[in-house]
Amino acid sequence: MSDHPYRNLPAASFWKRSVAEVPADKVDPVVRGKFHINQMDRVATAGSCFAQHIARHLAMSGFNYFVSERENPVIPGNLAAEYGYGLFTARYGNIYTSRQLLQLLKRAYGLFQPVEDVWHKKNGSLVDPYRPQIQPDGFASLAEYLADRQQHFAAVRRAIEELDVFVFTLGLTETWASEEDGSVYPVCPGVAGGTFDERRHRFVNLTVAEVCADLREAIEFIRVRNPASRFILTVSPVPLVATAADRSVIVSTTYSKSVLRVAAQEIADKDENIAYFPSYEIITGQHARGKYFAADLRSVTEEGVSRVMELFMQHYAQAVPEAPPVRKDSQAMSSEQEIAIGEAIAVMCDEEALDR
Repeated sequence: MSDHPYRNLPAASFWKRSVAEVPADKVDPVVRGKFHINQMDRVATAGSCFAQHIARHLAMSGFNYFVSERENPVIPGNLAAEYGYGLFTARYGNIYTSRQLLQLLKRAYGLFQPVEDVWHKKNGSLVDPYRPQIQPDGFASLAEYLADRQQHFAAVRRAIEELDVFVFTLGLTETWASEEDGSVYPVCPGVAGGTFDERRHRFVNLTVAEVCADLREAIEFIRVRNPASRFILTVSPVPLVATAADRSVIVSTTYSKSVLRVAAQEIADKDENIAYFPSYEIITGQHARGKYFAADLRSVTEEGVSRVMELFMQHYAQAVPEAPPVRKDSQAMSSEQEIAIGEAIAVMCDEEALDR
């Protein structure tokens, strides 16, 4: 053991000097980026509520944030975010689980058609079961609903085929699935539309093996259509708002985040073009002493999001210009749009619908 690199530094002392005595905004758990992203690379995003923060900061940075689905001209710019535009690359709303991501890819290419295809609201409007909160008042008619979905799938296909880097934030392992065909929903049927039926819907809590299998299949699906694509996986630090398992939400949060963290590492370790970025560790690590969480102990503060993106830019941006370059697929947001998107993040979180 004489040649051990830490032979003269006790473990407790190493932790103290590296973490305990270092200000939270100076601790860097990234160490180094696995690859670099240049200003012309099209960066696409998807995932849980926290991924919306990442998308927002990328859009304001020197990155070429790729938006393949633009709002309808009739929607005012300050309302676009409420309708799910600009929060992610396409208008798919929150994608909480690996299973939900894989399902979207297959649906966009016509390889899977769920049996439960539309939900109804009490006011008679229609809701997309797989994007339940992207249309605040629901769709007025089936024709409008189908036309919007067709446009959406086209935008998803374009994103997959033209992106250079895909940043996916894993959020949950818990989901609700159809007993008929296994399709999964971002929120329990009956919460944001539709009706819960214990004969037709079942609770699913994904395992490490299942998340890994989903991610491998999803990544291969994209690579078949876009061989040069690269991936960055991250885990949302936002805890569960509720759990369908018969235990404390604190215990369920630990299980969910542990599964996602292990799965992301297993996938990233085996491929030089797949990286793991530690958003989860930056926010929840002991070094932060809880300072990056708001008073509700769940929402991540803007300071925390800024720290995540500071390290992301530091380790993954090939060069950070003083002023963002002209983008191929997006445009700089006005301050009004930035505020609107920031406020809409709290709204466009399907889990929050459980409170309502």
